[in-house]
Amino acid sequence: MTGKERREQLIEVGRKLFADKGFEGTSVEEIAAAAGVSKPVVYEHFGGKEGLYAVVVDREIAALLGSITNALSADGGSHLLLEQAALALLDYVENSTDGFRILVRDSPPGQTTGSLASLMSDVASQVEYILVDAFKRRKLDAKMAPLYAQMLVGMVALTGQYWLDSRKLKKADVAAHLVNLAWNGLAHLEPKPVLSTPVR
Repeated sequence: MTGKERREQLIEVGRKLFADKGFEGTSVEEIAAAAGVSKPVVYEHFGGKEGLYAVVVDREIAALLGSITNALSADGGSHLLLEQAALALLDYVENSTDGFRILVRDSPPGQTTGSLASLMSDVASQVEYILVDAFKRRKLDAKMAPLYAQMLVGMVALTGQYWLDSRKLKKADVAAHLVNLAWNGLAHLEPKPVLSTPVR
């Protein structure tokens, strides 16, 4: 293997182990053994388990943030953007289950980035811009948009975590009910919500 191929192999092996056992539960010995290399090879490429973990988390954050950003950048009204953002997160949960498991676990001590909380804060900042416009159009206090953005993003993230563990409902149904609550509130829930966004 070339150095680049070995590095990618170690990232994939580490990703799987971190998803299955968490950061604390995974050792450099296990990573090396699963990759069929000696421990010094892991240290050579990443400086240790923390360096490998940081690379894995950075890739997962980039993938999830990219898909949610694309969803929020699309054309359409606020309702459609909310649908697309919810589906983007659920798509990530469905297609990158290991990555989502890594993001929802606690980060190693001393790490200020790379947690689901920091990622969701980044997403909430983007949602805030959309909400400010929506609030102004409806003559609501735009200063409250940051709070509502945090609430919306938190609701979607925790629902994704719940869905990952249960998987009893179809993705489109989960997204439709999420949007139903976020858009209509408890007082105006639709009995059988459906999405206007096509589901892949």
